[in-house]
Amino acid sequence: MTPPFQPARWLPGPHLATVFASVARPLVRPCYRRERWELPDGDFLDVDRIDGPPAAPLLVVSHGLEGSSRAPYARGLAAEAARRGLAVAAWNFRGCSGTPNRLLRQYHSGDTEDLSQVVARLAAEAPGRTLFLCGFSLGANQIVKWLGERGDDLPPEVRAAAAVSTPFDLAACARALDGEGLWPWLYRERFLRRLRRKALAKAREHPAAIDAARVRRARTFSDYDALVTAPVHGFAGAEDYWHKSSSGEFVGAVRRPLLLLSAADDPLVPRSSLPEAAARGNPSVTLEITAAGGHVAFVAGPPWSPRYWAEARVLDFFSAAAGSA
Repeated sequence: MTPPFQPARWLPGPHLATVFASVARPLVRPCYRRERWELPDGDFLDVDRIDGPPAAPLLVVSHGLEGSSRAPYARGLAAEAARRGLAVAAWNFRGCSGTPNRLLRQYHSGDTEDLSQVVARLAAEAPGRTLFLCGFSLGANQIVKWLGERGDDLPPEVRAAAAVSTPFDLAACARALDGEGLWPWLYRERFLRRLRRKALAKAREHPAAIDAARVRRARTFSDYDALVTAPVHGFAGAEDYWHKSSSGEFVGAVRRPLLLLSAADDPLVPRSSLPEAAARGNPSVTLEITAAGGHVAFVAGPPWSPRYWAEARVLDFFSAAAGSA
């Protein structure tokens, strides 16, 4: 059983914890083996894998906004899973593997089509092998939404899932990121700088689809999602995209064991947006809200040997789910 989370005292407040875990965390380097999977629409996904023992459960890792399989949290979870004897498939969203994807479309918070294809392919590789799914932030939103969309209509291999720092209400999270002050600006610019760069590259290939001049001026998520995410992916506007892609309303329909880990002080996901009532009403869902932890951080231990509680908690949850079946 995972001990209760005790936040690192040397990282007071959610911002220091969030930033440390994102940019200063010592990197582990799991021994990934990359595969390129061609998709039916002509695009591709790059999937980084770790081969476990024969018949070992397989952990499918979904990263966050503008992350990748190389993100510190993805590497950390993959390395610890491998140490515990699991196989790993850490997949990269379209355009996130280091190689631009081929099509105009890329990925977004509510896109569950690629996740569904990843799970179906992995389930077909070894019928009967246990699959666990874990997502972080945007990847967590996709997993929760997909589980709710599918309900009981899932491959039997999918035994349990976990979602860390899920943005259950995308409109509320966009308002938090677009808010005033230094910290929202820092988070916003870090994400938008990368997103604008990718959008401008797509605008050069598809000038009729993206207004490059307006994208260069975009300084909020509201602007960016209205200019790029919504029109490229078939939404009427930013609000329509946020509403249709938020996972909170799907929590009640989940029918496989699902662990939701959130911090009450998450600077990107307002406490008020957590789906507490829906989680309490669904016996398949375990919602754990820590008082502190930041966003995809949950740093514990001393500065010379930090520990990452969420990753241990996720793997312990999966171990219990496998043992109860």
